[in-house]
Amino acid sequence: MPKLPVLSGRELVTLLERHGFDVIRQRGSHVNLRRGATGCSVPLHRELKAGTLMGILRSIGMSADDLLAKRH
Repeated sequence: MPKLPVLSGRELVTLLERHGFDVIRQRGSHVNLRRGATGCSVPLHRELKAGTLMGILRSIGMSADDLLAKRH
């Protein structure tokens, strides 16, 4: 598994949109996304901690490799 990149919350939202997730709503500093029955909440921090990023990826069933495939 590659080393996790340092991503902001906004960058993660953009990457998830490229993977087919839709922004449902934003309340305060969190954005809710959904793809079918799978959903997640992303905090809009300047830098997401590795544990937060891995928790989000685990909850939506995506690996770091899958996420990085559409980074550029």
